[in-house]
Amino acid sequence: MVKVIVTGAAGFIGSHLVDALLAQGQDVIGVDELNNYYEPQFKRQNIAHLQNHPNFQLIQADIQSLDWQTLLQDVEVVYHQAAQAGVRASWGDGFRSYTERNINATQILLEAAKDAKHLQRFVFASTSSVYGDAETLPTHEEIPPQPVSPYGITKLAAERLCGLYHKNFGVPFVALRYFTVYGPRQRPDMAFHKFFKAVLQDEAIPVYGDGEQTRDFTFVSDAVAANLAAAIAPEAVGQICNIGGGSRVVLREVLNTMEEIVNRPIKRNHIEKAMGDARHTAADVSKARKILGYQPQVSLRDGLSKEWFWIQSFYGDSVKPA
Repeated sequence: MVKVIVTGAAGFIGSHLVDALLAQGQDVIGVDELNNYYEPQFKRQNIAHLQNHPNFQLIQADIQSLDWQTLLQDVEVVYHQAAQAGVRASWGDGFRSYTERNINATQILLEAAKDAKHLQRFVFASTSSVYGDAETLPTHEEIPPQPVSPYGITKLAAERLCGLYHKNFGVPFVALRYFTVYGPRQRPDMAFHKFFKAVLQDEAIPVYGDGEQTRDFTFVSDAVAANLAAAIAPEAVGQICNIGGGSRVVLREVLNTMEEIVNRPIKRNHIEKAMGDARHTAADVSKARKILGYQPQVSLRDGLSKEWFWIQSFYGDSVKPA
C-alpha cells in the first residue's frame, strides 16, 4: 500500500484530494493546523466523514512543529496543499502569517524531504497569482512571474525553494499553478461561495470593480486529477504546470450563468477594485496536457451547479433571508 502525506488535508482542495487517494486504496496521513483564517468548523466538516476510516490519520499541528524526519520515513508522496491563502488579506499586519505558512513551512518540509529515502514525489500547490497581470493570455509557464500581491510573492518564493531543493538535493518536486479553483467545500472567503450564500440570504453580492474582469475557473475534481497525475507522471519531476479549467470567462457572464442555475435574479453591489487582484487570468494548459495527460472534465455550468447544490445542503435552514 502506498503511503502518502497531504498537508492542508482538511482544506478545500486537500480534503477532496484525501478522498480521491483513499478511494485508490492509499494510506493517507493528513496534516492540518485547523487554524482560524476561516472558521475551523468548515474544515472539520470537510473531513468528518473520514473520522473512522482505517487508512486515514489526521495530525492536527503546525507544519513547523512536527518531526518530519520521522513522519517521512516510509512516505512515497507528499502533496503540499497547506498555505495561507487569500490575496486581499495578505497586505498589512496579516503578512507575517503568509511568510510563516507559505515560505517557512515549505522550507521545513523540503529540508526533511531531501533526506527522505522513499520519497518519489513532492507535489507543491502553487497559484496563478505568481503571474500577476500577465501581458500574454493565455499565460504559459515560461512567462516571467510578476506577482501583484504579497500572497503571490510568498507562493512564488515557496515555488522557487522547491526548485532549489530539486537542483541541489534532488527533491522530486512538481509545482501546480492552480487557476481559481471552485466547487463543493470551497472556502467561505472565495467568490462563488460568497455569491451563492448571498443568494440564499437574498442579499446583493459584492462585485469588485466593473465585473468585466476575466478568470480561468477550475473545478476542484480537475485540480485533484492533476495532483494524482503529477505524483506518477515520469516526466513531471522538476516541472511547473498550469492547472486551469480550459476556458476564460468574464465575471459578468458567470453571474448570468449563476442566475440561470438558481433560477432568480441576483442583486449586485459593485465595490472598489481590490488591491492585488489581477485583472485577467487565463491558463495555457498545453504543458500539463503533454506531461500529465491533464484534460479538464467539468464545464463551468456543471461545476457551478454542483457548488450550488452543496451550498444549499451545507447551510440548510441555517441561512435565511434577512
